[in-house]
Amino acid sequence: MHPERDHRRSRRRVGAGLLAASFLAVAALSGCASDDGGAPTLTWYINPDDGGQAEIAKRCTEASGGRYAISTSLLPRDASSQREQLARRLAAGDSSMDIMSLDPPFVPELAEPGFLAPVPQNVIDETTKDVVEGALAGATWKDQVVAVPFWANTQLLWYRKSVAEKAGLDMTQPVTWDQIMDAARETETQLGVQGVRSESMTVWVNALYESQGQGIIENPGAGKDEVELGIDTPAGQEAARIIGTIGRDGLGGPGLSTADESASMATFQSDKGSFMVNWPFVWPATESSKPELMDDIGWALYPRVTADQETAPPLGGIMLGVGSESQHPELAYEAITCIASVDNQAFYFESNGNPAAKTAAYDDAAVKEKFPMAPEIRESLEMAKPRPQTQYYNEVSTAVQQRWTPAEAVGENTPAATESFISEVLRGERLL
Repeated sequence: MHPERDHRRSRRRVGAGLLAASFLAVAALSGCASDDGGAPTLTWYINPDDGGQAEIAKRCTEASGGRYAISTSLLPRDASSQREQLARRLAAGDSSMDIMSLDPPFVPELAEPGFLAPVPQNVIDETTKDVVEGALAGATWKDQVVAVPFWANTQLLWYRKSVAEKAGLDMTQPVTWDQIMDAARETETQLGVQGVRSESMTVWVNALYESQGQGIIENPGAGKDEVELGIDTPAGQEAARIIGTIGRDGLGGPGLSTADESASMATFQSDKGSFMVNWPFVWPATESSKPELMDDIGWALYPRVTADQETAPPLGGIMLGVGSESQHPELAYEAITCIASVDNQAFYFESNGNPAAKTAAYDDAAVKEKFPMAPEIRESLEMAKPRPQTQYYNEVSTAVQQRWTPAEAVGENTPAATESFISEVLRGERLL
């Protein structure tokens, strides 16, 4: 969607309290131009990383030839706090929001009320060329590219070769959740999954639905009164069976209810480790902390729910957006084109472990040396599906997190209870 600038203010739904809470931050950060009238400094709100975005900002500043400089401003570490800060600033008309690193689920929520400046067609043509399907889907809202894919992420199925061999699994062929659950039982090992009440649970639930061809929301973009949910469906029953079984049978280990990505990696690295669904950061992290395990680690595509239907792995990553109140949107998009170049995406992949959105980056020699599973990551990203694309994502995700945790309590009534709860929240009949 490309909202008209003249209408963006009237379309915002912002309470007085939200504006007041944002006022001081806006006043402090609204200036973008240099004091001496020289080239403007663009503020790039970045998510925490290992310094890669700051280095790219430096590179693109130098490449601009003095047209602009880029300074970075660090967002909170967790996704919900990032969303809150970005939404508050944008709702208050903060003119410092020149460039923003956006989690894909934020895109519809920020695009719908006109918080994102339209992406020029020449930038779309340049930055979406040869981009993996999952990343392009995450940058699109209502059939319009509203953000620029920077890097894309996906989960693979990581496995201990010794355990797979002991269980008799042929990992050159697609495997199902039931197969790895059975293998964990037979070998008395534990699965590395994320059972914590956080965005990680929404990622898992959504992947189980999408791997059966079912969306949690069936009509993305619909208003509150028209949203059609696909939660209380046969796909929901199968998703609940898998998560509930892993919880009740202890297959995720005793700490499943608090297991995030790092905790599930620790389970995988332990003597009880077997199979794990997780992002590619686990490869360099294990190489650094448990190098003795490296020869025993293999990887494959995300597990299937049913043997005869292709998997739909989770999609993560970062999109780049420009705030609609930025004083320098043209320069911001010029900078974004530099940030999202193939060379910078390859650098970011190799140095920070964040997979590229552009396919050409996977041919980079340093990437292939650092990540031997790069071909599988690229293949997974072509199959990956985004989390529910809706301007009401916060309501949907929070409701899923509440109803699908702890895992041992998930059962046949969970899908119906979740769908009913979300519907009531959207109608204003219940609070999250």
